[in-house]
This record gives sequence, C-alpha cells and structure tokens, in this order.
Amino acid sequence: MIAGTLRDRILSGQLEGSLPKQEQLIAEFRVSPPSLREALRVLQAEGLVTVQRGNVGGAVINVPRESKVAFMLAMMLQSKGTTLDDVAAAMVMLEPLCAGACAARGDRRHLVTQLNALVEESRAVLDDPYEFMVAARRFHEEMARGSGNTTIQVMVGTLESLWSAHLVSIARRGTAEGVMRDRAQRMRSVGEHVAIVAHIAKGDVSGAEKAARAHFSEPSRTHVVGRRLPVRASALRDV
Repeated sequence: MIAGTLRDRILSGQLEGSLPKQEQLIAEFRVSPPSLREALRVLQAEGLVTVQRGNVGGAVINVPRESKVAFMLAMMLQSKGTTLDDVAAAMVMLEPLCAGACAARGDRRHLVTQLNALVEESRAVLDDPYEFMVAARRFHEEMARGSGNTTIQVMVGTLESLWSAHLVSIARRGTAEGVMRDRAQRMRSVGEHVAIVAHIAKGDVSGAEKAARAHFSEPSRTHVVGRRLPVRASALRDV
C-alpha cells in the first residue's frame, strides 16, 4: 500500500527530486521503519527511486524515461535471441506512421522548424561519420516526439533509444559497422530527411509516410549495423 501510494505520487508529478524524509513517511503512513524500508525496496526494484545511505542519505526519485524502458526491452529481446535486424524491421513499420502523424498536426509549424534545424545539424557534420550518425538519430527521435500520440511516442522513442545505443556502442568499438562510412550515402540520407520534412510542412500525410518508408526501407540503412548482430542489454549501459 505504501509503495503503491508513493508510486502514484511519483508518476503524477506530485513528488519530485527526492522522497520526504523517512521520519515524515513513517508518521504519515503510521507504520514501522521495517515496513517503510520494504516499500522503498519495492520502489527501488522498479527503478523509481535510488536509496542513498549515509549523512546525505535519502531516496532520490528517478522519473521513467525511454532509455530506462529501452534497457528492460533490450533484456527481454536479448533473452529471446533477437537481432538488431528485427528491431530495424519494427522501426520500418512504425516510424512512417510518426511522419504521417507529424504531417497531420495543425500546429506543425514549430515542429517543422525543429526538424529543419536538425537537418542542418546533420549537414554540418557530413564529413564525420560518427557525429553524423548521432545527429541523424536526433532527427528521428524528434519526429517520434512530434507525432502527438504519447503511446506511439514512448514506443518509438524506446526503440530509438535501443537502436541508437547499439549504434554508439558499436561505433565506439572502432568497427566498420554502426555508421555510414560512405559520404555519398550520408548525403543521400540528408536529402531523404529534407523530403520527409517537406511533406510534413505541406501537411501531406501519405507523402510523408511514403518518403519515410522509402528512407527506412533502404537495405543499406536497415542493415547499417550488421545483418545478424544480437541485441545486448549491456549496450544501453555503455552510452
């Protein structure tokens, strides 16, 4: 009951930063210290708080984020022997829906400005494969956020976090995978981003979906990290 009440307060935003001192919680819930400690262990196991010991101890609140959900998803996918190609295939199916949703928004002007700025970021680092990869992923993450649907945003944002973490982890190991080594391919990717944004700006839902599907379906894009590399939960801890 204590854990459930505190969980609801954290998720609703009533509690931020850290939980009240244990003495306050014990007085509020009228329970013994062992009962409160058990409740905090439940919340810590759920990843909602981090209990710190010592003079500056307390329970620091951890707001749920896509990266945390991505770690749980990565563990599940790893346990099933899932490869990154499978993740890429899911993104090919879902992200064009985000592009269409962005185009359908009546208040898309600000979003278009943000997407265009991210396109320019990619263009500015065109000669650096690694930095280009990072900038390109930010474009996709912003398009997911711009869909306007919270559930889709979380689902696709989680996949983006998982995918990006693997790209970064692989690139840091210095292999030839994980980044677009061919400058012409990077230029083509920028052009495809420009086309997607143009359709979004016009409110062309079907055109945005079609342009995004073509962009995500390109074989060199969906297999940029290797054909059968496994999903590894540890990649989410490497970045």
